[in-house]
Amino acid sequence: MFLKIRSSKPETNVVPRRRGKKRLLPLIFILTLGSWLGYKQLQTYFVQPEAIFVLGGHEDRERFAAKLAVENPHIPIWVSSGSPQDYATKIFTNVGIKSDRLHLDYQARDTVTNFTSLVKELKAQDINSVYLITSDNHMNRARIIGEIVFGSQGILLKPIAVPSNGSPEPIEKMIRDGGRSVLWLLTGKTGESLVLH
Repeated sequence: MFLKIRSSKPETNVVPRRRGKKRLLPLIFILTLGSWLGYKQLQTYFVQPEAIFVLGGHEDRERFAAKLAVENPHIPIWVSSGSPQDYATKIFTNVGIKSDRLHLDYQARDTVTNFTSLVKELKAQDINSVYLITSDNHMNRARIIGEIVFGSQGILLKPIAVPSNGSPEPIEKMIRDGGRSVLWLLTGKTGESLVLH
């Protein structure tokens, strides 16, 4: 007959293993996020945009886009909810941009709908990469939304920020509109009515 002797000493190796796993999760998350951001930055560097996509709201963005369009004479320009049609057209024609390159769209009511209202149109035109033009203080939020909405359709972004005097947007707006973009992916709705102005 064999006796099984139990030790009164508690096992000490179980707890450190669990703690080690808990410590690894944030590290894995940071490394994954860092790798993804690095990949997106590298992708941005090498992409050759097939269109100029301007987020309306400030005339400076349209003027900047007009100069960029002169430097890229073979790609179309899309302006989402910018200046009034006559005025916007004048900005581009004054630098020699022909009207057949210019697409003015006035469906969007905010930054999320700038992207959601035109993503299908751009994809239908077989556009897979765009220069993203907006103000520097607005670019972070625009990039988050663009990476989600345009990225879901395989459209790459090459952001170019227009200098502005505006203060940086609060992180709450980025989180809110990032969430709205994910909502659009899941439901086709932007949650526009939920936004408090």
